[in-house]
Order: sequence, then C-alpha cells, then structure tokens
Amino acid sequence: MNQDKMHLINKIFNNETIRTIWNSEEEKYYISVVDIVGILADSSDPRKYWNWLKNKLIKEENFEPSSITRQLKLKAQDGKYRLTDVVDIEGMFRIIESIPSKNAEPVKQWLAKLGSERIDEIFDPSIAAQRSIDLYRTKGYDEAWISKRIHGIQERKGLTDIWKEGGITEGKEYAILTNEIYKTWSGMTAKEYKEYKGLRKESLRDNMDSLEVSLTDISEEVTKRLSLKTKPKGLKENINVARRGGQVAKNTRDDIEKLLGESIVTNQNRLNYNYIDDKEKIETK
Repeated sequence: MNQDKMHLINKIFNNETIRTIWNSEEEKYYISVVDIVGILADSSDPRKYWNWLKNKLIKEENFEPSSITRQLKLKAQDGKYRLTDVVDIEGMFRIIESIPSKNAEPVKQWLAKLGSERIDEIFDPSIAAQRSIDLYRTKGYDEAWISKRIHGIQERKGLTDIWKEGGITEGKEYAILTNEIYKTWSGMTAKEYKEYKGLRKESLRDNMDSLEVSLTDISEEVTKRLSLKTKPKGLKENINVARRGGQVAKNTRDDIEKLLGESIVTNQNRLNYNYIDDKEKIETK
C-alpha cells in the first residue's frame, strides 16, 4: 500500500475522533482499528484490548486478523506518528462481529454512511468527477489547469486502451512504454522525474506546471495517433512508436526553451510539506 497516496480525513463518531484516511489509489477508506475498538469495547486501553482480541480470533475462531489489517503511520495523541493497524470498511464489519457491544449498531450505521459516499459515485459517476474538480480547486489549481488535467486523464485512458489492443497486457509493460515517452521528451523516467521534483508516490502530473502537462499530453496524443495508424504489435514495436511520440514533444520543448531561454522541466512541485527522515520522526509500536 502506498502511504503517500493517502489523505488524512479524521471522522467523528459521537464526539470521538476516528482516525480515518482515504486511499486515492485504491479508492477506499482505511480506519484505525484501535479507535473503533476503543468505542466498541469501552476500554481505557483499546490497544491492549485489540492485542487480546487478535489472539482470541486466532485461537478460538481460527481467523488471522493480519489477513484484513494493514499498518499505516497515524498521528497519536502525543503528536508523533506511529505504525497503527488499519482496516477497510468491509474488514471493520468483520471485527465488529467479534466484539459484543451496545455501540455495535451505531458504529455499523456510521461505517455504512462512510461507505455510501463511494457507493453513490457508482450510480452517478459525475459525483466522483465533481469531487475531483473540487479537490483540485481546494489545492489552489486554476480552472484552465484543472480542465487540461481532466482531459488528460481521459486521453491517457485512450492511449492505454490502444496499447492493450497492440498486445500490451502487463502492468510493467505499460510502465516501460510510459517511461520511453518521458525519457524521450524530458530526459528522465517517470521515477527520476518524481525524484527531481521531490515527490514519492504523489501524482507526477499533478505537480507539473501547464507547459509540462502540455508536453506530456502532446507526447501521448501523438503516440496514440501513430499507434492507431501503424498498429504496432508487442512491446518492441510499441516502444518504437512511444519514442517517436516523445520526440515530437522533445522538439516542441526545444523550440519553446529556445524562445524562453530557460528549461521547461523544473523541480517545482505543489507540495505544502517536505519529506523527512522517517527514522528520526516515526516511532514504531
């Protein structure tokens, strides 16, 4: 699981804070098990209770809690970040079944409401689209950039569909082709580009300025149209087309940089934080 794709969204249940995060990559919520257990068990030491419950589930129900739980770094009451067991909504319902509690039904209703936010989007995809637009707005992106970004997402899907028709089926092959495009016009792979901008798992395109986004769009659009025309088959032929698409963007980049007298590719990003050494700031349980 990519922690850097997470957004902390603490939720409130009966005036109690439930540490809840949204995983934008998996499109699901993950919830602190200890926080829910504390409410269900009405325990003064929910972490101790959870450890006891895990052993009980293994011994008496032959159920391994680690099959549904994961660990993420969450902020504790003392302000420090520690690895904490989390679980998705479906897994949380499984845990609730094992804890006799008067709060079980209210918590279930709370979880159902939390999940309904995404269920609604299944029936009306425009809700998800609008949510993305609103999120970009809250992060300070202007309307022109947002419009270009949303359009780019659609075009990227069109390109990957064409790659699939050309025999590209494995995730690593999509990554190879994407890297060929990036390397040709920017001189860096996607990973190198992220590192240059000080990113980890954040979206590279979300941290590009308008010209960088435009060049990326041009390279992929040309690659898509060339693929439609030449119908490459297999990884080797698709790599050749990807490089040709990237070269068009590279030529455009050279012309623009010659006019501006400066590089279009920059190390600027839109993060409002800096990464720190986890060993210095993160404590494990």
